[in-house]
Amino acid sequence: MSGSIYIREATPADLYDVIDLHAQARMAYYGAGGLPPEVIANPTSVEEQKTGWAAAIESLHKRILCAVDEGLITGIAAMGPPLSSKLDASTTGQLYQIHVSPNRWGEGIGSILHAAFVRYLDEASLPTGMLEVWERNKRARSFYARHGWKPDGEFRAGPDGSNYVSMRLELAANRASRAPRQRETPGASRDECEPEEVV
Repeated sequence: MSGSIYIREATPADLYDVIDLHAQARMAYYGAGGLPPEVIANPTSVEEQKTGWAAAIESLHKRILCAVDEGLITGIAAMGPPLSSKLDASTTGQLYQIHVSPNRWGEGIGSILHAAFVRYLDEASLPTGMLEVWERNKRARSFYARHGWKPDGEFRAGPDGSNYVSMRLELAANRASRAPRQRETPGASRDECEPEEVV
């Protein structure tokens, strides 16, 4: 990964780059999950995505972020208040999407964008994050689990008889689990204090 990656808010001028990256990512993960290309990129869904991204970028309530490397958008993240009326917008923020250009997978760009979402929760004093992930997207589910997300038992219907699985991130619990553990004191046994966490 280049050391020049930075995060900035998307502007209307980014619309077609955002749409293109989103399309590439969708084709990769839905294709890996067994959906045919004509289902992933049908004309109706393409037009809906264009309209949706344009509205999100202009929205005062949503935040669309771009990961930029050497002038090129390599990843995007969308976040804002929960879409479901069942969730309390005063305590919960939703991570709508994270997408990284498939040819940049595994370089840590998704983690940079995820950290930006956590900062968004902090800035808004929201203790809980929520997202939905396609159950066949094993790569994404593993990514979110590594960052402390846990399934909350909710789901909704997805394509091809599949589901979108709801996950939650509790910031306080996540920070506690990632905090450096107590260092071993002289004379103490391994049974008496936790080993130092190596990051």
